[in-house]
Parts: sequence; structure tokens; C-alpha cells
Amino acid sequence: MSKLDGRVAELAAKYHPLAIEILKEAIRIPADYVDRPADQGGDPRCGTSNHEFPRLDYLRKRIIEIGAVRDPKDVNFDAFGNLVWVVSDPSDGIPADSKKVIYLDGHTDTVKPLRPVWLEKTNGGVDVYDGLLDRSKIDKAMLEKELGWVPPETEWEHLLFGRGSADQLGGVISQIVASKILLELAPEGALKGVIVRSYATVCEEDNDGAGPMYVMRNVLPGAKAELIPDVVILTDSTGDAKKGALGIYRGQRGRMQIEVTVTGRSSHGSMPWMGLNPLEYGAAILKEAAEKYEKREGFLDNAFLGHGTRTASWSTLDTPSDCAVPARFVFRFDRRLTIGETPEQSVKDVEALSSVAAARAAGLQVEVAVPVYPDASWKGYVLNNKQIYLGWVTPEEHPAIAAAVTAYKGVISPHVNGKSGTGGSIPKEPRVDRWIFSTDGVGYPVPKDDTSIPVGESKKWVVSGAYKHPAMFGFAPGIEQNTHKIAECVDVRELRHCIAFLARFPSVFATGH
Repeated sequence: MSKLDGRVAELAAKYHPLAIEILKEAIRIPADYVDRPADQGGDPRCGTSNHEFPRLDYLRKRIIEIGAVRDPKDVNFDAFGNLVWVVSDPSDGIPADSKKVIYLDGHTDTVKPLRPVWLEKTNGGVDVYDGLLDRSKIDKAMLEKELGWVPPETEWEHLLFGRGSADQLGGVISQIVASKILLELAPEGALKGVIVRSYATVCEEDNDGAGPMYVMRNVLPGAKAELIPDVVILTDSTGDAKKGALGIYRGQRGRMQIEVTVTGRSSHGSMPWMGLNPLEYGAAILKEAAEKYEKREGFLDNAFLGHGTRTASWSTLDTPSDCAVPARFVFRFDRRLTIGETPEQSVKDVEALSSVAAARAAGLQVEVAVPVYPDASWKGYVLNNKQIYLGWVTPEEHPAIAAAVTAYKGVISPHVNGKSGTGGSIPKEPRVDRWIFSTDGVGYPVPKDDTSIPVGESKKWVVSGAYKHPAMFGFAPGIEQNTHKIAECVDVRELRHCIAFLARFPSVFATGH
């Protein structure tokens, strides 16, 4: 362990209580708005996609207060609504355009809180915003059933409950406290030769990668080298319920939405022969699609990322009443794309279903399309992107992955004793793996032939098929199987070690040690 390893680990432990304090408040903040009338500044959707501002405003103020930037001007909002802050060492003697640029990227929105359900299922023991209320009311069997991993009951004092605890506010707070440590240790070389740009992004749960999509489309074209990333660290949860916490995740499958609109002819329910029932024909499409997925017909597999999937995920029905033949049935498939699968072919696979042909032959209209995300961010910005989110893989031999392994061994391995494969504890040896779910990483790939972003060879971007992207990997607190769950929680011991990793990686990546 080097001297800098020791100093980083020491400060991560010192500021661990600060990180927990900020995380608790970031989780709690929507409680001040969800029940308040709109004319008094209330917002029932506070904290979810496109409703993140109160949380972001709090984080911006804390970034300044705790010294996570050199100057208040170094933290601000971009036009999309992402919170952006930058740290570097202007006295290291290295020109800005020669420095390694590291992005830290974590989303600040959560899925729906479901507050009444939390209180019901935990017997009033846990609140979605206020966290643990009364441990004695929590049924252990319920908790173990709901979550992918909980530590032994003797270690529950380390659990922090609340919506966003595992997905992914812990990662964002780790970025903030790591920035403070990077500045504090700049005289000892923690920031030598690097620029660390942190993003607390918005709208990821509704529109994966929307924050970085804005950056790739509107900030980086024609940008100077000091803005273009050499590597992106995604702070979405990288723990696994069986393999262990704090994995180094170097890839994920892509995903897309496929929307099927079946339009028929409405009639009174007593005379169904007068109508064309889109619900019944649509149900046949859903049934056939499910059967083909169960048989894996039209789906590829990959040894690293896993196989492609397709599942019905959403629907709406236009009908005059519950005693009528409906007029229109719209539903969507969530399609996860592994290596070799394309959005174009995935749409064609649905088009080719015999049940689609049967509906059309019977006189119904069937449209199969990729929907566009229409909603505005909290800043009022509308991306209007198709809901296609490209997968990506960073090769294990890339220097960024090697640096990640080195940083882990320097600031985490000496302080933990877990073993991979024995549950959700932190393993002593670094675990390089991949996500099951999707992350902000989908917002970074651009067409391989796109020359609008001036990427020099020294940036070592990854070229994969028709696309290219900066080297990316994930590292963050939280167990992946605990996300989006009732009684979502994080083991705060992971927070300390994630902070240490994020504060040490930049210097390892820049210098090789």
C-alpha cells in the first residue's frame, strides 16, 4: 500500500459520517414536497424523473459547503438539468489539454416511492423517505423475501433504508465526498495530470442515459480535449447478492422499447360480432411473443453479457366502457439487447409474429414502432430521443480496467476480508463483472464514423461494431438485486470504500501507480 493509498483510505474513513449524513438527507428531501399543495411549491412526484430539482439544489449547496470544489463557480447546472462540478490541480504544471479527463456519472432520480406500500409491508418500521423508524417492527422473513441480500441481523446497524439508497444516490454522494478528498490531497498528487468532471444526472429511470446523451449531442461536438472523457465511471450500484458488493462492472446489455398499437373497431359488448377486438388480438400477440422468448427463438446469447430478453412491460386500453369491444390496445415490450442483436432486427421479429399477420388479415391495424421519449427535464429541455439504449463493453485489457483493479487493491483490499461468491459482503479481491440492468452508460456511444467530437487516439475510446464510446466501467455502493424494491437499503460500509476508490482511481489512471 502506497502513502497515497493510506491517506485516501484514512480520509474516506474520516468523512464517512459526512457521507452518510448527506445521503440520508438526499433520500429524505422529497418528503418536504410530495404532500404539499402545488400552489405552495409542492410536487407529488418530487425525486422521480424530471422532478429532481430540490434534491439537486441541496447537493449543489453541500458541494460548496464541504469544499468539494475549489470555487463555487466550479459547480452548476447544464441546460438539461444535470448538476456538474469539476476538480483539478492548476498548479501541477501539466497543460489542461494534456491531462486525463475522468467523468464520474451518477443519476439522482428514483423510481416511484410507493410510500404506503413500504409502511404496510414493514409494519410501519421503515419509511421510504425517513428510513428506519422502528427496527422491532420489521419482519426478518419479509425483508429477506423482498431483497436480494441483507447482511446477518447482527450487522443491520450498517443498513440505511430509503428509496434511492441502493439506486443510486449512494454513488452520487460518493462522487461528492471523493471530490473533497481529491482537492485535499492535491498537494500529495491525487489530482496530478487529471481533470475530474462529475455529473449528477437526471431522468435516468425514465429515459436511460438522457443526461449523457445531452452532453454527447450538445457539449462535446467541437469541444477542447479537456472536456472529452478518457474514461467514465458510472456510480450505479455494482453489488451482487451472491458474488459480493462493489464489483468493477465493464459492460451491460442494451435495451429498447417496442410499442405495438392494435386498432380495431368498437361495438357494444352484447354484439361483439359488430366489432374487431384489439384486446383479444393483442393478447394473442403477447402470448406468441412470450412463447417465442421462452424457447429463445430469435434471441442471441453472450458468455459475458448474457442472453437477450423480451417481456411485456406496459399497456393502455382505449374503450368506451367495460361492456364494450375496445377501440385500441397499446402495449410495449422491454427488449434487452445482447452483443450481436440490433434494434432493427428486434422490431422485425415482432412484425414477423404470425399473430400480427392474423390480426391484420382480420381487418385490424397493427403498428410496431420504437416510441420517442417526449417529456421535458426539470429544466424544460426535451431530448426527443427514440427509446433505444445501446449496450456497451469495455475490454478487460483496457488501461482503465487495469487502473481500477490497482486502485481497488490499494485502498479497499487492505481493509476488508470478504470472499466473492459468499453473499453481498465486500470481497478482498476485486471482482470484474457486468451489470444485469441498464445504466447511464447507454448515453455515451456515438456512431463510429461521427467526427463531430474530436477524439484523439490518446483517448483510447472503444470501437464496437458501428459505434464508439469512451472507456466505461461501473463502481458504486448498493446490491443490484436490492434496487427498485420495497425496503430498498444500502450497507453504508460500502459507501466508505467507494469514496476511497473514486478518490484514488484518478492518480492511478494518470500515472500507472
